[in-house]
Amino acid sequence: MNGPDYSIEVKELTKAFGRFLAVDKVSFRIRRGDIFGFLGANGAGKSTTIRMLCGLLGPTSGTATVGGFDVNAEPEKVKKHIGYMSQKFSLYEDLTVEENIAFFGGIYGLSRKRLAGRMSWVLEMAGLSGRRRSLTRELAQGWKQRLALGCAVLHEPGIVFLDEPTGGVDPVSRRNFWELINQLSEKGVTVFVTTHYLDEAEYCHDIRFIHAGRIVAAGSPQELKANTIRHPILEVECDRAVEALAALQKEAWVLETSIFGSYLHVSVNSEAEGKKLIRPFLAARGIAVKRIDRIMPSLEDVFIQRIEEESRTQGRPAAAPEKKAPAPEPAGNEGNLPC
Repeated sequence: MNGPDYSIEVKELTKAFGRFLAVDKVSFRIRRGDIFGFLGANGAGKSTTIRMLCGLLGPTSGTATVGGFDVNAEPEKVKKHIGYMSQKFSLYEDLTVEENIAFFGGIYGLSRKRLAGRMSWVLEMAGLSGRRRSLTRELAQGWKQRLALGCAVLHEPGIVFLDEPTGGVDPVSRRNFWELINQLSEKGVTVFVTTHYLDEAEYCHDIRFIHAGRIVAAGSPQELKANTIRHPILEVECDRAVEALAALQKEAWVLETSIFGSYLHVSVNSEAEGKKLIRPFLAARGIAVKRIDRIMPSLEDVFIQRIEEESRTQGRPAAAPEKKAPAPEPAGNEGNLPC
């Protein structure tokens, strides 16, 4: 019986910029057709890893194959067999929709006949059939996003890299975009995606959390929740949440605590004991508690716990989950790769 079919295999991939270790012996394998989520805070090493896997940045050490091609020895072959889309969408604002598609079709070497067929597909997929002659700069962000994805898969690659593809678009566009990603996966396309929206990671088949260049957690969303969160999590709705957080963090019976919107998430050894202690503890400080409920852990709970554990181990301050577009990491040359 044949084993799993892997599109990407990475072994101890490392990238150093002088004394700064951006990626530290990262290893993973991605099954063909999987949606693979790569999550971490700003500067964690996500984009640097993608640049190496796309053949844009040479590793300091380690190995990786993408679509069967070695990123060290065959970077040009890697580029021809993948699609790439960044948060900036890599579109030409002064070209029309169809001119952008034709431009990237030329870069990918599509014949006139094949380009005509693929252009029709992109226009329909992106919902732009009636706006093919519109200037790209006139499009809403959601449409630009779908057009950029269409350009990235114009040549029907087996592997697509999406680097923060949903930043700056509205929630409805984000949801629609993930429907397109799922459709690609169902057709056997491997999707490697980074995102700073942890709720989006729920759509992934396999996930890696990266912190300070190192993988700190791995598994499916369900596996990560089951294996990382071993204690009850209580959601506390109360007044003055920031003050309540600061007070609770000092208590020995509180294992972990963080703010989620206007609520607190408090990890405790015992649900009953936690509920019994929290209300009077906060009341004694003049903080009214509206409710306390046990909740199922989210991937954000997993992320925070793993990063805090790793930070304590390494003696570094914990980095918060990203809430905005990430700051650039050490520059590569992603402009050389279409879309």
